[in-house]
Amino acid sequence: MLTAFPLMIVPFVLYNIAMFGIVGFGGPEWLASEVTSLQMVSGAIWTLSFGDLIIIIALVMLFAEIVKATRTGPFQIVDHLLSLVVFLVFLIEFLLFQSAATDVFFILTAIAFVDVAAGFTVALRSASRDVSIGLGR
Repeated sequence: MLTAFPLMIVPFVLYNIAMFGIVGFGGPEWLASEVTSLQMVSGAIWTLSFGDLIIIIALVMLFAEIVKATRTGPFQIVDHLLSLVVFLVFLIEFLLFQSAATDVFFILTAIAFVDVAAGFTVALRSASRDVSIGLGR
């Protein structure tokens, strides 16, 4: 049942913790706060903000969700439905809450949509292959 857990909820929770200051600090300015910076060979300084870090985490979660979608099993439909619910929560928060009207949250919403679309697409392709394997006997 743990494989049906929608991983895109992780960046959703991180964003909301950052925006609503659950840990004592937050707000839109915190998304722009610097996590790390590196001096590149070219001499430019590359900085990673907290908002960028949340997007990177979301992309890693998206990869894991796509890998999960390739497996067949009893909880596959539940996993896709929960991912759809997470996307809808992203979309509703983006449309209704002022603190979610940021470029970072929009990108997270787009990643959640890709998760839903890719999950259903990969699952349908995998299911069609599973059915065709049993027909050759």
